[in-house]
Amino acid sequence: MTAYKKGLLLFAVLCLFNCSGSVSTPVESVRHAEVGSYAAAISNDSSLSVVSTAQQGILVWDIINNQQMYTWSHQAEKGNEAGNSVGLVNIAPDNSHAVTADRDAFAIWSLTSGEPVGFWRIDESSIRDIAVANNGRGVLVGRGNGKVMFFEPESGRRIEFLGHQEKINSVDLSPNGFYALTGGNDYIAYLWDTRTGQVIHRFSHTSRVTKVALDSQGRFAFTADSKRDARIWNVQTGEEISNLRYLQRQKIFSSAKFSPDGKYLATGSPGRIINLWSLSDGREVEEWRVTPKEGTQPQSAVVYALGFVNENQLLSESSSGLAEFWQISTD
Repeated sequence: MTAYKKGLLLFAVLCLFNCSGSVSTPVESVRHAEVGSYAAAISNDSSLSVVSTAQQGILVWDIINNQQMYTWSHQAEKGNEAGNSVGLVNIAPDNSHAVTADRDAFAIWSLTSGEPVGFWRIDESSIRDIAVANNGRGVLVGRGNGKVMFFEPESGRRIEFLGHQEKINSVDLSPNGFYALTGGNDYIAYLWDTRTGQVIHRFSHTSRVTKVALDSQGRFAFTADSKRDARIWNVQTGEEISNLRYLQRQKIFSSAKFSPDGKYLATGSPGRIINLWSLSDGREVEEWRVTPKEGTQPQSAVVYALGFVNENQLLSESSSGLAEFWQISTD
């Protein structure tokens, strides 16, 4: 083999492993935060987004009409106008309510009126993740001490799940608020009943669980750890459906969303990457790179939230402050 052919072969091999097939140009890009954002959530039907910003407060956007609906001030509820520090937001699957939280307090908001429903302070440990059910009937709060609280604002009922032994990293809630999925540093994710506190399924990992997500239609669960295990489970049986297949020794997920048709899982990372995975076998189908946040070196952005707009498009919200639409080319 000539040196030229060897060079071509080497280039092909390097490209196979290093040349990214990711797309970095969105179909459409809309600025939702002037100087980037701390957190964001996209509604289940991708019609709304809630974006927490450093200087503009918390912004609620009508995605369909490209209009800002409300501006909220979480800090004002605490008598502190100094600045916004909300790092967690979530939207109820029925678009009725949203929840916002910083490290020590959370607020529930009506998405119909834009008015606050209530504000609660957590005295014991810090808030690590949060989720809200349909009609705002229940809020799930994961904390740094390993405890998870499910709280019903209307009745004041509160139940604490004590199954975890270490810090909670991620939580999710079924639309009706009856089932919670929680993951923590104890290498375990639990699916449990918020009415009784009873464990339904236990999903074990080999390192700390960093991300969990439930399918809004009650079919699937996603649990991922800090190393190589990112698994999709059958919620009804507790059996594994697939393990995401990737070459990296470590892959952290900052967001995850199941497609309505049950074929795909979309995930986002702290390093700009969005992936679309085949749910049945864990195969990577497509990859995109969101626009980096201005002024970051190296250029990067955290993908906070994802939503399926229709069968052919994916919507992302990232720390760059941009909502970006991505074309899905697969069948």
